[in-house]
Amino acid sequence: MCSLLGCRAVTHNRTSYLIPRDGAWLLPACSGSLTGYSRAQSRWQHTETGDPVEVDLKRLEGKDDGIVEVLMCRHKARNALGHVFVSQMRELVSTLSNDSAVRVVVFRSLVPGVFCAGADLKERALMNNSESDLFVHGLRSLMTQIASLPTPTIAAMDGAALGGGLELALACDLRTAARSAQMGLIETTRGLLPGAGGSQRLPRMVGLALAKELIFTGKRVGGQTALEIGLVNRAVDQNQTGDAAYREALSLAREILPQAPIAVRMAKEAMNKGVEVIPTRDRQEGMAAFIEKRAPQYTGE
Repeated sequence: MCSLLGCRAVTHNRTSYLIPRDGAWLLPACSGSLTGYSRAQSRWQHTETGDPVEVDLKRLEGKDDGIVEVLMCRHKARNALGHVFVSQMRELVSTLSNDSAVRVVVFRSLVPGVFCAGADLKERALMNNSESDLFVHGLRSLMTQIASLPTPTIAAMDGAALGGGLELALACDLRTAARSAQMGLIETTRGLLPGAGGSQRLPRMVGLALAKELIFTGKRVGGQTALEIGLVNRAVDQNQTGDAAYREALSLAREILPQAPIAVRMAKEAMNKGVEVIPTRDRQEGMAAFIEKRAPQYTGE
């Protein structure tokens, strides 16, 4: 309910107060707006634990109902993967995994010029070996959570996606990128290894030999090259507002949205886990026919 003092909205499992400005209701968290997020705004709201909001959700409405955006907004650290960022991301992804109303998830950055800069090396430098191992395990678990979401996921890379930032994008089903965006698994240039799934997922996208070259050299590629080698699905010229990849991701999400949601989820499961995990009568008949040395009689069930 709205009043002269504003109104309330639930975001990130908490209540936030909306602030009227220039004809739109603004969410303090992640500096967003209910009618469109402004890149110039930088108003921090703190969670119940006292941490600033570094990751948040935006649920689209109207004809886009069913599309959910995961908003990365750690402005001061270029969305680096620190403890707070990873914790908030894991919480939100866990919420989405059990929400049947979600049809497509778009991961995007509200930080100009960057998707995700990778691991927070300042935090890592303060960790001992056991703390570092525990943190890397948490990163790996986050990427597995993202990859395991039942609905299609799209990473919109309007800026740099480096190290763990590219691993996050690789955990998504689809990727869009601005041609000006730079991306790469650059860990070897820092004396590290891609520890959050990149060394397994990148070869599946671009082939083993090319993946080895990119990881061994720590090479960065632009959006056009990424399209040509199969790292991204779509590459677009950047626009004046710096959100061309996001707009392309939203267009792609709108193509998925009208399709049968259960069929889409099952198609994702089939491709991710293999058709043998889908319990159909035709599968049972095929196995029985093989054992009995006869021609199968398929019914399409």
